[in-house]
This record gives sequence, C-alpha cells and structure tokens, in this order.
Amino acid sequence: MRFLSGLLFFLSLNSSLLSGQIPDSVKFQSLEPYDFKLQYLSTGSSLLIDVREPFEFKGKRIKDAINIPASGNLERAADTLNREYTLFLYCTSGYRSARVAESLYEKGFRNLVSLKGGIIAWRKEGMPVVKGRLKKETRAREKEKGRGGN
Repeated sequence: MRFLSGLLFFLSLNSSLLSGQIPDSVKFQSLEPYDFKLQYLSTGSSLLIDVREPFEFKGKRIKDAINIPASGNLERAADTLNREYTLFLYCTSGYRSARVAESLYEKGFRNLVSLKGGIIAWRKEGMPVVKGRLKKETRAREKEKGRGGN
C-alpha cells in the first residue's frame, strides 16, 4: 500500500513538472545546431532570422540570415512576414530567440524553430559563420531603396 501511494505521488509530481514544459514545446521547436541546420536546409519556404542587435549582426552571423532585432520593430516586421513560412530564429545564447518565438506564436505564426544555445552553440559545433559588413551590392540596393522613398 505504501508503495502504491508513493508511486502515485511520484507520478503526480512528475506530470505537474512536465506540464510546465509543454507550452513552449507546443509553440515552437528548440533544436541543437546540427538539427537546426539540417531542418533549415530541408525546409522549402523558410526564413533565417537573427534577432540580435544590428551591432551584433555585423559581427559573426549565419549565412543568409536577415536581421530583425528582438528589441526593435518586431511588431511591424511580423506584419510583413508570411505566416506560412517556417521561421528559423537565433540570437547569441538562445534566450531572445525563444522569447521572440513565443511572441510570434501569439501573432499567429505556427512554424517556428529556435536555435538552442544560439550562435555560441552553433560556433562551438563548428558550423559555418560569415563575418563583416554586408556586400557592396546589398548596401547599394539599400541606399537605392532609401532614395526611392523621397
């Protein structure tokens, strides 16, 4: 009888602890660097989004990522993104990208993937990064867009 009551207590404690983890796992996937890269490469309609600040983005980043800072105009940017796309999000350590994933989920996005451990884990695993400024062609296009709005 004591064994049965102990087992029931353990199971109820365990299920209450696990229930705290379910909401995040339902809202978005959190993947290790290898799995993140593999899923990104195998997903057709997707965007790779670096949610770090622009000064961080100018340093080492994942190739083909676009920069939409978590502290910036995420609200406005979310309105321009296709909700059917899978959004692959990363930051420095994984914290900001997880928070952004939660926020985007609340805005109706359902295909969200966050890089577990962020770019720190990515680099630790030896995954490729690019460094430096944007290419001249990209800067020229951005300047042209700025002039066109005047």
